[in-house]
Amino acid sequence: MARYGMALDYKNCINCKACEVACKEENGVLLGADKHRIWVGVKEIEGEYPLLNIASNTFYPSQCQHCDNAPCEEVCPTHATHYDENGVVRVDPNKCILCSYCMNACPYDARYVDDRTMTVDKCNFCSDTRLARGETTTACQATCPTKVRIFGDLDDPNSEISQVLREREHFSLKPHLGTKPKLFYLM
Repeated sequence: MARYGMALDYKNCINCKACEVACKEENGVLLGADKHRIWVGVKEIEGEYPLLNIASNTFYPSQCQHCDNAPCEEVCPTHATHYDENGVVRVDPNKCILCSYCMNACPYDARYVDDRTMTVDKCNFCSDTRLARGETTTACQATCPTKVRIFGDLDDPNSEISQVLREREHFSLKPHLGTKPKLFYLM
């Protein structure tokens, strides 16, 4: 078994939206659905006089953090939200009762209501599409023109993601919550 995670070299992101489009196409999500599965956030960098001219935006690709200690999984009354054999946080649409407890519990705002299935959904690292077909990467990684995303097995010391995390400084979002995300932002 693998334990999948993703590293994001977010400073390479140009906000082209190719990752969002590829994800939506791969998973049958309508184009234009905002913050469904993955998205790119924008954070303004503020300058101070006289350096105001170099103020710019930083783009932050985001999605479900696939926490090792996922609050969404803990609150799900039907166990629709669960970990699969690879440590990926998944949703069983046959068990989801649309109570939205998981949406409220997720500190990363990564859950949404899928109007097609009337269930709560999220990124699943392409587990039921690409990985199920034997592919080794996600749709968002495969399509990124600036190579922002690195996906792989965190338990394999020879995987690209393990090597990158050993060699480069990185951080996770909201570490104080103790969720232990498997999404890492490279510095």
